[in-house]
Amino acid sequence: MLRLLKLELQKLLLNRTSKILIFVSFILPFFVILLSSLKINVFGFFTLELGELGIFNFPVIWHLTTFFASQFKFFFAIVVVSMIGNEYSNKTIKQNLIDGLSKKEFILSKFYTIAFFSLISTVLIALISLCIGLYYSSYNEVSIIIRETNFLVAYFVKLTGFFSLCLFFGMLVKRSAFALAFLFILYIIEWILFGLIAWQSDVAFAEKIQNFFPLKSMYKLIDQPFQRIAMSKFPDKGDLAYDFAVHWYEIIIVLGWTALFVFLSYRLLKKRDL
Repeated sequence: MLRLLKLELQKLLLNRTSKILIFVSFILPFFVILLSSLKINVFGFFTLELGELGIFNFPVIWHLTTFFASQFKFFFAIVVVSMIGNEYSNKTIKQNLIDGLSKKEFILSKFYTIAFFSLISTVLIALISLCIGLYYSSYNEVSIIIRETNFLVAYFVKLTGFFSLCLFFGMLVKRSAFALAFLFILYIIEWILFGLIAWQSDVAFAEKIQNFFPLKSMYKLIDQPFQRIAMSKFPDKGDLAYDFAVHWYEIIIVLGWTALFVFLSYRLLKKRDL
């Protein structure tokens, strides 16, 4: 595994564009720190500081930071599809196979790289969240601090699943721009299917089915935190209640899609005439 990972990292670090995109994808999550220190002047009457509103308290901060950080995943998605596009355009994929790398090892090297960068991103978010929380949170009990750190697990699984989908599209079309366009097409297809199911049955049933779709299942791993924050500020508003927790079956669904995308990528490469 380390040999394959090292081989792929060498390719990425030799590419200037990839280095820039990787750097940006790791730097952008730090903007969460800027969010915590943001001060909003409300019509000149008073200044609203987000860090003083309690939204960075433990354990809700794990939910908040992982949700915002996951919005920046598209930068590394470009790196993933570029990994495949460059292999075909530069003919390095054929050279790697000639040099003794099997097709299975080729796909695994890409997946190991995806998992590696997802892990690094998760560790960075964990450190950022911990620092912000220790500074702003009103709670410092260890039991409260570590509560809901399962959002970090969900964040890692979400990134790995999404980048594995990008890997599959990269293998499918061989071109970075087309692969990214397929993400948008898949998003539209999922909503069309949702509309058709809702039309034939009802919305509640359609939503249950939609949660099994690739992009929707990845999104559902970390739901938006705004409604949760509103619930904490207005606990008497029962109609605001919603399920924001990370569920084991949601993780299993995304892991299933991840395994399928990696397998399909391998099958495409195995059957393709290089």
